Amino acid sequence: MRRRQALQSLGALVLSLGPAELVFGASILAVRVWPANDYTRLTIESDKALQAAHFLADGPQRLVVDIENLELSPALRELVGKVRPDDPFIAGVRVGQNQPRVVRLVIDLKQAVKPQQFALTPVAAYQHRLVFDLYPTEAVDPLASLILERDQAERAAGQAIQDALGEFIVRLERPLPGGPVVASAPAASTPAPRPRQTTPPAEVTAAQRERINRLTVIALDPGHGGEDPGAIGPSGLKEKDVVLQIALQLRDRINAHPSMRAMLTRDDDFFVPLHERVNKARRVQADLFVSIHADAFFTPEARGASVFALSQGGATSAAARWMANKENAADVVGGVNIAAKDAQVLRALLDMSTTAQIKDSLKVGQEVLSRIGSVGRLHKRQVEQAGFAVLKAPDIPSILVETAFISNPQEESRLRDPEYQARLVEALFTGIRRYFARNPALSRQRST
Repeated sequence: MRRRQALQSLGALVLSLGPAELVFGASILAVRVWPANDYTRLTIESDKALQAAHFLADGPQRLVVDIENLELSPALRELVGKVRPDDPFIAGVRVGQNQPRVVRLVIDLKQAVKPQQFALTPVAAYQHRLVFDLYPTEAVDPLASLILERDQAERAAGQAIQDALGEFIVRLERPLPGGPVVASAPAASTPAPRPRQTTPPAEVTAAQRERINRLTVIALDPGHGGEDPGAIGPSGLKEKDVVLQIALQLRDRINAHPSMRAMLTRDDDFFVPLHERVNKARRVQADLFVSIHADAFFTPEARGASVFALSQGGATSAAARWMANKENAADVVGGVNIAAKDAQVLRALLDMSTTAQIKDSLKVGQEVLSRIGSVGRLHKRQVEQAGFAVLKAPDIPSILVETAFISNPQEESRLRDPEYQARLVEALFTGIRRYFARNPALSRQRST
């Protein structure tokens, strides 16, 4: 009798518990997937640190992850629907209870990957994060991608000319109203278009490199991305989204110039570590690096655009120092695998900045600042300097443009406005072009 009463009491206790109390160990707060050509990131956020192990399997290719001390939950099942069809690396995800208190994720792969697993402690709006970065076995070469993009643009332009010429010929052969009928020759069969190349060449030839060397190459760096939203405006506009929109438009504006070419450090919503942004610019031997942001401040009254260059000494103002510290914290929020073997080497590279680089950065910064001042209010009328990590390429003039204060309601509204974005893009392009008109890129010897 006593045993039956005890069981009944235990059953009543279990029924009174909510879902959070019934889950063993950690509770899953969110799952996210960030696909990109560079790599795909999968993040599992929880209220406690998770322990996991993974291995790769063949036939078909897949990544298997076992997460310990966890029961299957609806939040984890959401991973299945988070995979996008255009994800370059993940074909699908399956989730199941492999063993008691062990959840297994099976990630079906589209190509061979080199997975990196690491954990992030709570920071900003995030609690504990378990991160899986799926990198291709052969890293994407930014220079090869730049060459591919230019080749595709040239083919598209050539096709557009042919299409326009064909339409013009058809109009010539079309009979005039009331005029004699002109017999036209049968149209030649149009060859099927060649399939578009979607992956860059494995190696860059000397001829391809020479074609790029004849161009002025600008590296555009939309700040933040992926796990790092950047600043968020009063109505919810995220810095990472609006600066990407501006950077994509500026890329198109630059690419329309016959002697210029733009490379984006990110062209979608994914996170790129600060040192990798610099590394990408150096790998394409960029002539200029422009990092695009939309800053925020404690009070909504702050407003106006700013341009920053690197400082080897102290910051030119307390606000510049505060801004640099905030932007340099992007790696902490976005999530960097500090165990990566090349991280220390790349960070050491960032300490080799030169006086000449800073001098050129101030020149281009002043040109850009003078142009964007015609679009809206300036926060400061001179280029400021501070220790921004993303500006530390030793051989590339580098500036960081804070387009507006997204924390200001009026300026947030402006940043949403396509017309304002177009005017801002034109001002940025004009400032860049004016700098190179006075300081031709071809006067400098590119490294080989």
